[in-house]
Amino acid sequence: MANSNEELAAGQRCPVCGQGTLYELPKGVEIRIDGHALLSAIRYELEKLRCSACGVILTAPLPQGVSQRKYSPRARAVLVVSRYYLGLPFYRIEGYQAMQGVPVADATQWEQIEAVARCCYGVFGSLETLAAQGELIHQDDTTVRILTLMQENAQIRARAAVQGLSRATERTGMFTTALVVRVGEQLIALYYSGRSHAGENLAALLDKREADQAPPLAMSDALSRNEVEEGLVVRCHCLAHGRRQFSDIEELFPSECRVVLETLKAVFDHDEVAREQAMSAAARLAYHQAYSQPLMDDLKVWLDQQIDDRLVEPNSALGKAITYMRTYWETLTRFVHIEKAPLDNNLVERALKLFIRQRKNSLFYKSEHSAHIASVLTSLILTCIYAGVNALEYFVALQEHRAEVFAEPEAWLPWTYQASLALKVSPSTPP
Repeated sequence: MANSNEELAAGQRCPVCGQGTLYELPKGVEIRIDGHALLSAIRYELEKLRCSACGVILTAPLPQGVSQRKYSPRARAVLVVSRYYLGLPFYRIEGYQAMQGVPVADATQWEQIEAVARCCYGVFGSLETLAAQGELIHQDDTTVRILTLMQENAQIRARAAVQGLSRATERTGMFTTALVVRVGEQLIALYYSGRSHAGENLAALLDKREADQAPPLAMSDALSRNEVEEGLVVRCHCLAHGRRQFSDIEELFPSECRVVLETLKAVFDHDEVAREQAMSAAARLAYHQAYSQPLMDDLKVWLDQQIDDRLVEPNSALGKAITYMRTYWETLTRFVHIEKAPLDNNLVERALKLFIRQRKNSLFYKSEHSAHIASVLTSLILTCIYAGVNALEYFVALQEHRAEVFAEPEAWLPWTYQASLALKVSPSTPP
C-alpha cells in the first residue's frame, strides 16, 4: 500500500532548514503484522419468506459475486499446506479453528484435501515421467505407520504363530521413500509410502525411462534396501555416511579418526569452493581431480595400511569403519571420476524431514489411500519449494483450472503453470 506526503512534494523548499530543495528517494517501507485463523468465514443472513397457502419457502439469494461453494480453493489449499508442510494433524487444526469461532471438523478437512488431491494426480504422473529421465537421483527412505498395514501385520504374525514359525515370512515393513531427481535445472521431489522400499520404488520409476537414455547417477547410503538391478544406475554412495563412521568414534580413537576427518573436511571444502564459484560440471570434476584426488589416494593408502599391517583390530569399531570405507571406495569416490557426481546424500535426507515431521505429529495414516494422498501433495509442495514457487498459490491455480490440468497436466507443473495462467489471462492473437 503506497502512501504519499500530502503537504510536501519534490522540488519544494526544505521546511526544516529553508535553504535546500527536496528531491525524491526510494520509498521507505513500514510493515504491520496482524494475525488470523487458518480458515476465516463470512456469515450471510438470508431473508426467508414462506407462503401461507402452499408452504413454499423463498430464500433471498447470496450477494452478487459470492461463490456457491462453501470452501474456496484457497481454503482447501491452506488445509493442504497446514497438514503436509507444517505437519499439523487434523484434530489440532479442528481445535484451533474452534478456538477462533470457525469450527471445521477433521472429517471435513479430509474431504477438502481429497478434493485438492484429485486435481493433482495428473501433475504427479507428469512429474514421475519427467523425473524418470533425470540425470541424478538421490534416494533414501524412512519408516512410516499406516494403520491398515499395521492391522495386516498383526494378522501375519498370528498366522506365523499358528504355523509354529518364530517370525513371519511375509514382509511387514512400511516405508516412505523420497526420491529427489535433478532434471536439467529443475529438482523434482517424489514420495512413496507403503510396503515397497527405496530400491523398489526407484526401479519402478526407472521403468518409465526412455530406452535410449544412459543410466542415471543414483546417490544413496549403502543399505541393501537402496539397491536396484545392476546396470540400471551408476551407483554413488554418500561420503558423509563414511565420514560419520569415524566421527561417531572419534573420542575412542582420536589420532586415527583425525587422519580421516581432516582429509574429508578438505575434500568437502573443495566441493564448497566449486559450488560458490558456480563451476561447470567439467570444471568441477577437473578441480576435484587436481585437489581432492591426491588426498583421497593418500587416504586409501593409509586405510589399506591399517588393515594389511594389522595396526587395527578388524572387528573393533575403528576396524569396521575402515572396512566400510574400503568396501565402498569406488562408489564413495565417484566425484573424482564422473561429472556431476555428488559427495553426499544430504539433499534427500532433508527432504525426508517433511514426512518425519508428519510422523511425529500425526503418528500414522489411516490407510494406504491417505498415505498416497500425503505422498502426492507433499511431493508437489517440496517441488514448488525447489522451483521457488508459492505452493499455496499453486494449489489454488490447479483447482481453479481443473479441466485444463486434466487435459494437459505437463503444462501445469510448478515451473510452467504461471505461463499457462498468463495465456489464460492474455491469450495470444491468432495469426
